[in-house]
Amino acid sequence: MATTAPPPSASHDLSGVTKTLDLLAPRWSVWVLMTLSSQTLRYAEIKPRLPWLADGQLHPRLRHLASAGVVERTEYAPRHVTYGLTSRGAALMPVLATIASWGDTYLEKDLVANKATGEMEPERIPPAQNIDDALALIVPRHATPILWSLQTRGSATAKSLATEAMPGYGLTAVYKPLERLAEDGLITANGSGDYQLSASGRALSPLFQAISAWAAAPPAATDARRPRGQGLAPSQNRSGPWATTPSRRPAPASPAAPAGRAAGPALTTASPNGPAWKAGDLFSHQIPARPISPTGGPRR
Repeated sequence: MATTAPPPSASHDLSGVTKTLDLLAPRWSVWVLMTLSSQTLRYAEIKPRLPWLADGQLHPRLRHLASAGVVERTEYAPRHVTYGLTSRGAALMPVLATIASWGDTYLEKDLVANKATGEMEPERIPPAQNIDDALALIVPRHATPILWSLQTRGSATAKSLATEAMPGYGLTAVYKPLERLAEDGLITANGSGDYQLSASGRALSPLFQAISAWAAAPPAATDARRPRGQGLAPSQNRSGPWATTPSRRPAPASPAAPAGRAAGPALTTASPNGPAWKAGDLFSHQIPARPISPTGGPRR
């Protein structure tokens, strides 16, 4: 059993990871980021793409993401406000792709009949849903510190994990999160009582590395700082490292929607710093009649 303590930098990295997870965890935050990943949009253009969010739900998500510096709110006039990703927000897109890839690989899927062949095959889950379901496993309190500790140690006793991942808590407090992580298939226990990561738990390493690298990058590394007045898109021109409401600017021409077509929920996106999200990455089919509720756990 590995008993060495994690390096001093590990706690700093863990703090960055947990803070980033707290940023992404509120429901619909990922969906809003993906909706804005290809272009700036007005509130009235975002709303149809996330049709079941009430006004009281969308505004808090936008404020939450703007205060974190990943979404920029630009006011052109009292009734003309646009929202778009900052450069730091765009740099999150590859991180989201890594989370989505882990979810697609390791979360269980129902078998459904292929419409063309009739053969049973795993259901296609859109990346946004894979991200939400993956976050549901690693965001609960103490889950990430325990997984992080096991990644560093290789294996550990419940007592060691309680001391390292849950300082200030008694030994008995560690068993509930350990039980949950075992039920979710992320850790296993051997006959001697030591805990270790499962295959899916070990595969979280690239995910945590991607989040850690994003969290550690200084704003100057992810935010293009350019003088104003050069005709840049609002999401590329910021007045400070965490500014979210620049001075009012001349309104750009609104893109015309194709005749007879309303804005749909599935976007074709191509963020310069992230993956090219394709139609269906938010939703696997047409707008669902009700929101897709993540159940948490490997069975969705």
